[in-house]
Amino acid sequence: MSTKMRVPDVSRPPHRIGDHEIPPGTLRRLRLPVARLPSDTEVSLPVAVVHGARPGPAVWVAAAIHGDELNGVPIIQRLLTQVNPAKLRGTLVTVPIVNVFGLINESRYLPDGRDLNRCFPGSRTGSLAARLAYLFMNEVVSGCAYGIDLHTASDGRTNLPQIRANLGDPETLAASLAFGAPVVVDAKERAGSLRHAAVKAGTRVLVYEAGEAGRFWSRAVELGTLGVLRVLAHLGMIKRAPGRAPSGRTVQSASTSWTRSPRSGFCQLVVGLGDHVEKGQGVAHIFDALGSKEYRVNAGRSGIVIGHLQGAVVHRGDALVHIAEVSATV
Repeated sequence: MSTKMRVPDVSRPPHRIGDHEIPPGTLRRLRLPVARLPSDTEVSLPVAVVHGARPGPAVWVAAAIHGDELNGVPIIQRLLTQVNPAKLRGTLVTVPIVNVFGLINESRYLPDGRDLNRCFPGSRTGSLAARLAYLFMNEVVSGCAYGIDLHTASDGRTNLPQIRANLGDPETLAASLAFGAPVVVDAKERAGSLRHAAVKAGTRVLVYEAGEAGRFWSRAVELGTLGVLRVLAHLGMIKRAPGRAPSGRTVQSASTSWTRSPRSGFCQLVVGLGDHVEKGQGVAHIFDALGSKEYRVNAGRSGIVIGHLQGAVVHRGDALVHIAEVSATV
């Protein structure tokens, strides 16, 4: 049985990024120069572009905007093996490592201590963070209808796989639900963040949060890869997402909050990611070094646990358990 080859649309222009032109129906891996280290070593932004054979939406997918949040790197690697340029409708622009300086230093931040995700849309002549943000906005985000920003929890915490987005926009909500994460949170945009700048530029953005900093979590990687493919299928860029759809239903949340430690001491959590809790239910115990005092910490609201502290030592006011109020289940 012969297989009919899909011929690229010859009238479709190439995708331009930096000094590169990517013809339709091809995958191109390239690097965008960013800066030089004091050692005179060049630092560049790794980019892979899948320019589909036929017209369709342009979507960017990026990871490691915080240099120690790594689950998105294998997600993008797997994604590139499962998207066929000859069959793709539209363009997929992927950046597995945005904060290349943070990755080198195994740090969330840039060498000057700045959080890159508070420096968008950036500036051509500003700080190192501002220049990197400007490059990303103008070469990657520009011209894209959708973006997917891949994150983990910050160091010392872990997150249940979840999508954070503006659920008040019907198209963003539809894409968020298509992703198939266990929880979808209606989250406000923070000034200076990539999501805030990209939305202002006309791009609908989903933020995927899953796992913890500095390590891979196979469940987060598998669900994230399938989730991105499901969004591409939802947008008509591919026919369908390969593999099995996530089991269970998606919880939709309009509000989240942290239950915090009322005292300093040692913390023993009694709930885990994905657990449903009721307001007033015990979620942790705080005890002192001699074991003479122990305090029960109660949930500040009812909902589902979407994140929690990983460490054992806590100070008064430390965030322990992140709970999302359940507004709907779909």
